Amino acid sequence: MKNTQTKNTQTQFLCIRLTQSFAAPLALAAALSLAPRIAHAEGCTKGAAVGGVAGHVAGHHGVAGAAAGCAIGHHEAKKKDKAASAAVAASQPAGK
Repeated sequence: MKNTQTKNTQTQFLCIRLTQSFAAPLALAAALSLAPRIAHAEGCTKGAAVGGVAGHVAGHHGVAGAAAGCAIGHHEAKKKDKAASAAVAASQPAGK
């Protein structure tokens, strides 16, 4: 009986170790697969840098500040692009 319990314990340990050894690389691969989509968000990098520093200085909330800064930076970049395209449309003659 004791030999069976030892084998079961060893099998459980092996299963847990295999699961743990695959979990980290799988999470890393998932994060890296999303990176190209995230990297193209205009204004996000600059906003995240500013927000991260501000959040850290405000009370060690750098990650929350970076997330908020990314969102605000992206929003401001979209507003700037929209204003630029409206200015180009306004400068073109009407009807042509």
